[in-house]
Amino acid sequence: MKKLLSAFFICLALSLHAQSEKIPIQVTDMLKIKQISQLKISPDGKDLLFMVNSILPEGDRKWEYKYLNQLFLMPVDGSAKPRPLTTLENASQPAWSPDGNHIVFVRLVNTKPQLFSLSLDGGEPIQLTRFRYGASAPKWSPDGKQLLFSANITLKELLKDSLLNPGKEIPKWPFEKPGFPDNGQFREKTATPDPDGNLAEIRAYLELNESDKKAKVIDKLNFQEESATSSEISFTHFFIMDMKPNSIPQEVTHGFYRYQSVDFTPDGKELIINGNRDSLQHPDRSLESSIYLADLDGTHLRTLLSKKGKNYQVARISPSGNWLAFQSGATSFVSIPELGIISLKDPQHEIKSFPFDRNIGNVTWSKDEKTLYFTAQNEGGAPVYRLNLASKKITPLTDLQAGVSSFAIYENQLLYVKTDAANPFDIYESDLDGKKEHRLSGFNYDWIQNRKLSVPEKRSFVNELGLTVDYWIMKPVNYEAGKKYPAILDIHGGPTAMWGPGESSMWHEFQYYCAKGYVVVYGNPRGSGGYGTQFLRANINDW
Repeated sequence: MKKLLSAFFICLALSLHAQSEKIPIQVTDMLKIKQISQLKISPDGKDLLFMVNSILPEGDRKWEYKYLNQLFLMPVDGSAKPRPLTTLENASQPAWSPDGNHIVFVRLVNTKPQLFSLSLDGGEPIQLTRFRYGASAPKWSPDGKQLLFSANITLKELLKDSLLNPGKEIPKWPFEKPGFPDNGQFREKTATPDPDGNLAEIRAYLELNESDKKAKVIDKLNFQEESATSSEISFTHFFIMDMKPNSIPQEVTHGFYRYQSVDFTPDGKELIINGNRDSLQHPDRSLESSIYLADLDGTHLRTLLSKKGKNYQVARISPSGNWLAFQSGATSFVSIPELGIISLKDPQHEIKSFPFDRNIGNVTWSKDEKTLYFTAQNEGGAPVYRLNLASKKITPLTDLQAGVSSFAIYENQLLYVKTDAANPFDIYESDLDGKKEHRLSGFNYDWIQNRKLSVPEKRSFVNELGLTVDYWIMKPVNYEAGKKYPAILDIHGGPTAMWGPGESSMWHEFQYYCAKGYVVVYGNPRGSGGYGTQFLRANINDW
């Protein structure tokens, strides 16, 4: 009997050891990674809404996969696990109604994004828009009765649309097409397509090839994309609609101009519009951007911030509507905008600037309007920062070697999505000083507990220009001192990108190389982001 018990306990111990033994990262672990973004706290501060991107099998096709975006909800105190609000149909860009009873989100319908409304009392989502150009980036009016949204419209579509362009107008800015100094190519054509005809008929014939996608005509400056070329000029326009199904959207931005954002003022009576309305230059040449104030229908446009050679963007209105935070900078593609605020009650709009030599994002006002919160890439991390508007002091709140891709604030609570060497994405919460950090979700944490990971070791050197260059070394997970290993030097593109322990895109790739016995070395050469203007511009005309 004693021998049987001994054998039993030995088997049990071996089984427990096998279950607790960690394994290296596998290539298929990439399918387990959940990307979390778009954190939104409910108006009453009780719930957190967010989006999770997953990789799922593509039907019954072996080794074929697809991405799925789902919306999740969880209590901000972490008292319950996150629960999905949407199922196997993609959903993104969620927005809380002011009363917290509904959520509006975006879902593809026949290849076009459309707006849907979901009641938190239950039931299926209701489709709100069937707009021919699609609908994205929804924003509620403060009284919850209207919605703003954006739509992407090509130049060809805008020329032909009888509702958006009833006068059949053509751009005032020069298109710069040879042989058409007055943009005559946009006027109604009467020529019959004929490859052997006159010049107008040959042009009409060639346009058929373009329409049939047999040829791509590139007549724009910024045509290069990540893996293809873009030939169509397009414009983002904004529309307003009543908060009910089948409401007819009304355009609030007009013309052959590009707009970046539109938002309601807190009293719901006006709109803040950010865009470029240059009628003298081709949109690809005109790099300026201005900030305007307008009535709810887009009329009575008044300029708040505009200057030749300057780019004003990322307009954020304070809760009272008294202040506007924004970023401004030169039109150069290699520059760092400066954060500033103006009083919307001051006719002179005197600008108060806050120098910070980093590219910032996710600018958020505190409720008392004494503080701005934002994220910024910095030397391999992307923490949340706090700016005291009175003293101009900027303080990092979260781990400097971790990255925060999305955050939200309510009262004294900070919630954020964090990336670090041990976890590509999960949700954390802390107080507004970044203290008492606590993990709220386990989307990636749970499965990573059974994996061996390599921890990046930071190094640096000073180059011949006197610039400090950071790099990181990741050793194989089963590293033995004194043994030689093959090494991979990984260099990022951009060239203004930034890598580091707080950057998520290479998390799995680096860990997988280390799992396979490689040393990984990666860094941020001159020209990278996250190190200030001088470093960012250090490779211009000097590769």
